[in-house]
Amino acid sequence: MSHPISMELQHQISQFLYHEAALLDDWEFRAWLELLDDDLSYTMRTTVNAQTRDRRKGIQPPTTWIFNDTKSQLERRIARLETGMAWAEEPPSRTRHMVSNCIISETAQADVFSVRVNYLLYRSQKERDETIYVGTRTDLLRRRSTKEGWGLCGREIILDQAVITSHNMSILF
Repeated sequence: MSHPISMELQHQISQFLYHEAALLDDWEFRAWLELLDDDLSYTMRTTVNAQTRDRRKGIQPPTTWIFNDTKSQLERRIARLETGMAWAEEPPSRTRHMVSNCIISETAQADVFSVRVNYLLYRSQKERDETIYVGTRTDLLRRRSTKEGWGLCGREIILDQAVITSHNMSILF
């Protein structure tokens, strides 16, 4: 079991996550990219429906990967959004990223922490297009000597939904 995390570290990391969410909600994508480390792994998958008897045996159905991106792939996605030619984001979506139940753990690397949060993303577009994504997210945060103090070097998002009903996945999670 890892050592208890100090209140100061809990506060610093929580504030970083809130700042990151605000950047995404405000479409400040270039500033958000600055928070990402060059070796970033950014993945999202759906949950799988497995029978209780199969889960007890360790049998899991295949996972559906939605994203398995690097920083350079995210840079290209953002560049496309900035052109105004991304039809799926005309007019742009309005989003609210919410994180809660923040559990911070040490990792084998001295300046990297694993951060598990519950995650909710509300997305609305046009007059009646609304989608809610719920799940859990595990971030790897690396201490940096920048104003923010942290860099995102890993993100794994696991949605609770087994089926995605949204007509596109063009927003950033």
